[in-house]
Amino acid sequence: MFARLLVESGIDRELAESVTIGEAFECAFGYLRQTEFRHEYAYKAALTHKVLLGTHSLNTASMMTEFRVGRCKADVVILNGTGTVYEIKSERDSLSRLERQIDEYRKVFASVNVIVGENHLASVLDAVPSDVGILRLSGRYQISEIRAAQNAPERTDAASIFDVVSTREAGLILKDLGYDIPDVPNTRRYQAYLEVFRTIPSTQAHCAMVKVLKKTRTLTHLAPFIQDLPVSLQSVALSTKISNIEFSNLIEVLRAPLVEAKGWAVS
Repeated sequence: MFARLLVESGIDRELAESVTIGEAFECAFGYLRQTEFRHEYAYKAALTHKVLLGTHSLNTASMMTEFRVGRCKADVVILNGTGTVYEIKSERDSLSRLERQIDEYRKVFASVNVIVGENHLASVLDAVPSDVGILRLSGRYQISEIRAAQNAPERTDAASIFDVVSTREAGLILKDLGYDIPDVPNTRRYQAYLEVFRTIPSTQAHCAMVKVLKKTRTLTHLAPFIQDLPVSLQSVALSTKISNIEFSNLIEVLRAPLVEAKGWAVS
C-alpha cells in the first residue's frame, strides 16, 4: 500500500532514489502541514514534537490520544505535573461540538486547551470559558499561546475521573490515596468503587489520577527510539501499541532507500 500511494501521490517523482523511506514521509508531511491541507494529524504531530518532546520528555510525561471522556474523545492528553487536555480544531473542523467537549474535559483535567487555526481563533475566544487556554498553529507551523490555561484541579469531579480510568487504575488510585479497596465480587466492583470515588475531594482525585496514569500509560520504553523517527511519524508511533522489536524494525525500514520501497508494488 505504501508503494502504491507513493506512486499515486507523485511524491516519488519529486525525490531522488537515494533518499530514504523516512525522508519520503517527511516530504509528504510537508504538504499535509500546509494551512490549506491541514487536518487533525498535523496538529497532533505539532503537539507531540513541540510540547511532549520539546517542553517535556518521555521520561517525565506521558501522552494519550483519542482518550474517551464522557460522551467525547479528547484529541491529545499530556500528563506531566498535572493533567492537560488539548482539543484540536483544525481549518477543516466545525466548532459545533466544542461547548460540549469543553464541559466534559473540565470535569476530568485541571488544564484545558483548544488549539486552532487562524480561521477559528476569534470564534473560539468568544466561545470558551476564560479558564480555558487557547493556542494557535500558525501558517509557519509554529504554536503560539494566545491565552494561558488555568490549572484548576479543584474544578474537576472525582466521579467523572472514575469514569475515564479502567477498574484496575481506579483501584490503584484508591490505594494511592489510602482508601480501603472494597472487597466485593467483580460484578459489584464498579458500583462499589464509584461510591468511594464520590467521597474523594476533586483535587486529590485528579492528582492521584495523573500519578497512576503516568505509570499505567507510560511511554518511557519508547524513549530510546523516538528521536530516530521522522518528526512526521512520532505522533502516530506514540499513539500505537508497538513493541520495542517492532519499533526497531520500523526504524530499520525507514532508513532503507526509496528505490527499495518502490519495488514493493510489484513484489
